[in-house]
Amino acid sequence: MLLRLFEAVQAMPASLAIRESRYLYPVIESVHVLSLCLFLGLVTMMDLRLVSATMRSAPVTEVQQRLFPWQMLGLAVMAVSGVLLVFTEPLRFYGNIFFWMKMTLLVLAGLNMVVFHTGVYQRVADWDAHPVPPTSARIAGGLSLVLFAGVVICGRLIAYNWYK
Repeated sequence: MLLRLFEAVQAMPASLAIRESRYLYPVIESVHVLSLCLFLGLVTMMDLRLVSATMRSAPVTEVQQRLFPWQMLGLAVMAVSGVLLVFTEPLRFYGNIFFWMKMTLLVLAGLNMVVFHTGVYQRVADWDAHPVPPTSARIAGGLSLVLFAGVVICGRLIAYNWYK
């Protein structure tokens, strides 16, 4: 069923137009990489604060408040450009193990963020100004660093599909 969806998208005129354009695909890919840098750079800053590796004197809420709008901008642009990249060549992505690994890691990273924000971050007032956050916050930050590193690695490996 999923394969049929990918085949139908591959046959769409808009997909073909982007795929055959000399400039559109490289522009979309560049926007994706730049927005990824924005999003992951800022997420990394927040995660490093959570694992107590940097900005130990800054309250977590202050760091989060300053970074969050820019993180969401990067995420939105990255998501739209990523969907467009898949829209352009869905069958290439469908059969690529690294694409599916990247998607799995993205889902896990998203779940990690949801668990963090609905769990330990709800009690941030208790530990906000502490240089070392509670263990659960440090685990969430460390897990985020590892998961997003995996996302970047798998994303880059999509171009090198050795397992066809």
